[in-house]
Amino acid sequence: MYLEIITPDKKVFAGEVDAAQFPGANGSFEVLDSHAPLISTMERGRIRVTTKKGQEFFTVDGGVVEVLNNKIIVLAESVIE
Repeated sequence: MYLEIITPDKKVFAGEVDAAQFPGANGSFEVLDSHAPLISTMERGRIRVTTKKGQEFFTVDGGVVEVLNNKIIVLAESVIE
């Protein structure tokens, strides 16, 4: 799957991932390969990205995630360092 995490200021992450977990408005959820199409809002929380190199974490201050055809686009309010 291909994942992009974008804020109004910059592109934070772009690349191939094996799995991604998001802080959804109704609880956290995970997206795996060939996931059904989905659009969800996110609360403030942590995104966990699993790649072949391991895991990376990004803390976001809310936003929207879209999953379609093995591409995930995250429009985050901001990424907290």
